[in-house]
This record gives sequence, C-alpha cells and structure tokens, in this order.
Amino acid sequence: VQLQASGGGLVQPGGSLRLSCAASGSGFTINAMNWYRQAPGKQRDVVATITSRGSTNYADSVKGRFTISRDNAKNTVYLQMNSLKPEDTAVYYCNAEAIVGGLFYLYWGQGTQVTVSS
Repeated sequence: VQLQASGGGLVQPGGSLRLSCAASGSGFTINAMNWYRQAPGKQRDVVATITSRGSTNYADSVKGRFTISRDNAKNTVYLQMNSLKPEDTAVYYCNAEAIVGGLFYLYWGQGTQVTVSS
C-alpha cells in the first residue's frame, strides 16, 4: 500500500487549502484514515481522523476550521483547511490503517508542506 499526499502550498492567513491523500496498491482494505502535522522542532500531532464509516474527530486547535472527508471508492482522504493561521504551518502527513492478508498495518504518506504567511 502506498499513500500519495498532495495539495500543500503557501497561503495567506485566513486563506484555504485542500489536501488529498490517495492509497494505491492491491489486496487491502482501508479502515481509519488520518491527518497529522509536524511543525519545525515539534512532535508530530494528530489533526483529524475519519473511520471507514465516516465518523470524524479533530484536534481542538482545528475544530470549526478543518474538515476531514473520504471517498472510499477512491481510497482517498481529504482535509479541507479554512481560516488558516500562521500556527497551522507544518508538514502535513496522512496515514491509513489497512488490513492486508488478514493483518493490520499502518502506512504513512510522504508529507506535504503547508505554509501560512503574509
């Protein structure tokens, strides 16, 4: 299973970005899909999670501004980020909990840079 993240970039405070992360490969079933972020000098923290049934959860710092969604047919998870703040600047990573051959695995994407600056 490979995860490919895209959609990062430079945006002004108050702006929006939409991140995508697509899982590819064969013989797997995706359960939860999640977004994390890591700012320079800080640990990687969870931003938002979504189960296979669409239940979501968010970090307090992004509630009301970010929305996670997924397209199960495309094995893709999205993160719509609105009202962006400079403190949202980080490398954003997606991960996916997958079942392969009856076993559970956790896969990570390569990360995409989000910079919020005027």
